[in-house]
Amino acid sequence: MPQIVQFTGPRHVELVETPAVALTPGTVRVATWYSGISAGTELTAYRGTNPYLTSTWDAERRLFVPGEPSFGYPVQGWGYSEVGQVVEVADDVTAPAVGDVVHGIWGHRSDAVLPAAALSWRVLPARTDPVVGTFARVGAIALNAVLAADVRLGEQVAVFGQGVIGLLATRLATLSGARVVAVDAQPVRLAVAERLGAAATVDARVEGGAGARVRELTGGGADSAVELSGAPAALHEAIRSVVVEGLVAASGFYQGGADHLRLGEEFHHNRVRLVASQISGVPVGLGGRWDQARLVRTVLAEMVAGRVDARALVTDVVAAADVAAAFRRLDRGDPAVLQTLLRFDAAPAADPSTDDAGTGER
Repeated sequence: MPQIVQFTGPRHVELVETPAVALTPGTVRVATWYSGISAGTELTAYRGTNPYLTSTWDAERRLFVPGEPSFGYPVQGWGYSEVGQVVEVADDVTAPAVGDVVHGIWGHRSDAVLPAAALSWRVLPARTDPVVGTFARVGAIALNAVLAADVRLGEQVAVFGQGVIGLLATRLATLSGARVVAVDAQPVRLAVAERLGAAATVDARVEGGAGARVRELTGGGADSAVELSGAPAALHEAIRSVVVEGLVAASGFYQGGADHLRLGEEFHHNRVRLVASQISGVPVGLGGRWDQARLVRTVLAEMVAGRVDARALVTDVVAAADVAAAFRRLDRGDPAVLQTLLRFDAAPAADPSTDDAGTGER
């Protein structure tokens, strides 16, 4: 029987059997090899803090409103960083072909029946490490944030939050020609940021606040900042870090209230521009030229060329059956954990090694 990851309640997740899905015209079956866990978005479902679990999303009005939650437990189908192999195609499908390794979004499940048209451009080049495919979506999120911050050659950019997406943003901003100041509360993550090209690092716990320290390191303030931790206090420091009329791209998934965000201070007096970056759309002004597919293609090209070493961010490869242990570790906030991958039974016998990181679980 196929299997799927299911959140059955707050802090309760398991791998359960799910009915098999038959092929229909225009579809292919993909056997999942690896699926990346999003430590930001998915922990909101694990912890029960996601707004869809507590209120109604009115899609027409684009508002969260009181009422019956948009969805409730059990929750299935989460996960947006999958890679696997095409094992069956409908009679009318010419591409992708059986044997192709593809990446996409189909959730933490052992296999999926998907439209062939959605995967025809998602075939990984031959001899590409399949793990790279699990970074397509998170890489696109990082690039979207960098574009939202209007990063340019020669500018100084502060990136707050050095989780996986923050580290990718640090690398992509560096490749764009910016001098990056990386901010995080965990020294181990700041060390990774330096290896990815950060010109300077700041401990988020520094006396006087990270924003003030960034201003010192940049000679008066960063041109722009990207906030990816999802912490309101970090967003406040990002606002403090930029020059007058500087730009802050708020790219984290902020939960609950924002007691530490004080908009009457630097935001007001420095006339800071604050924009939201969310992967459902590209920055205003780029819509005629950029879309999600271009974001994905651009990031993957950098990874395949070796200019972005996504493989170095994998710290944990966990059998899908051990998904509960993986989420417990993420929930504890272990700073040594960056990207956790779920390994399904169809994966090749040779797993990605995590020995160098020394934190992998099997």
